Amino acid sequence: MSTVFVAGATGRLGRKVVDSLRRRDVQVRALVRPGNSEGLRAFDHDPAVEVFVGDIRDPVDRLARALEGVDVVVSAVFGDREVFIDGQLNLLRAAEQAGVPRWVPSEYSLALDRLDYGVNDLVDFRKKAGEASRGSAVASTPVLIGAYLEVVHMPFFKWVDWDAGTFSYWGDGDQPVDLSTYSDTAEWTAEVALDPSAAGRTVRVVGDVLTMKELHQAMEHGSGRRLEPRQLGTTDELHAEIERLKAAGADLMDYLPLQYTWAMVTGKGKLHPLDNHRYPGVKPTSAEEYFRQAMS
Repeated sequence: MSTVFVAGATGRLGRKVVDSLRRRDVQVRALVRPGNSEGLRAFDHDPAVEVFVGDIRDPVDRLARALEGVDVVVSAVFGDREVFIDGQLNLLRAAEQAGVPRWVPSEYSLALDRLDYGVNDLVDFRKKAGEASRGSAVASTPVLIGAYLEVVHMPFFKWVDWDAGTFSYWGDGDQPVDLSTYSDTAEWTAEVALDPSAAGRTVRVVGDVLTMKELHQAMEHGSGRRLEPRQLGTTDELHAEIERLKAAGADLMDYLPLQYTWAMVTGKGKLHPLDNHRYPGVKPTSAEEYFRQAMS
């Protein structure tokens, strides 16, 4: 039986990754941060999930002991520069010391390799971590999934206002964008963790590819609600708004959703080629079906 170490095991994605691995009869070693009593109890029911209390920023020797006998490390962490760069590189050093052959870093996002620095603050952290890990004896397999459907319709993203009944978009609405759910991302991650042929390459998988106009229709059809479309401006005007907010010293969360939006509606962050065919056992959820379930 394979053993997979999951960092961020109690997070929104990490918990689903653990569940997906267990459905494949994989032994899981779950990293749970100290003081997370709920996280410690989360896996009590499953003897095949071994909980290791610690942090990815713990001393390398301590983490390396937790990684002994592990076949693959999966990082599902989320946070700031300290987490994405310092923490993940520390985890990688521990994996090297323990002789772990492969890892899946936390890069679940747009086409990082096609986006320039300065386009997106969190993408920059992920890119720097990826560059710093090159040359490691631990083969890296980033999994890129586009944007999460669960996120793009949340209020802070400002694409949809369910109460006002509006759908807002930038650009002409005709650029295809990549969308996936957390559950499908976890399934692909489990498949990749058990796929030795994925070592050293990037896996690009998406649940649905729709233009903004098509996404609008999928939201309406799935939710059964009418959403009035509103075109907010061109992609150049979107870029200008991002720069205005940054110059004004706005909070990261005031402009980060706009940075993701710009990368998507310009096509700069579009994933290509896709690797869905490599994992036929994963049947991804369409955007329409997702909104049918989410809004029922």
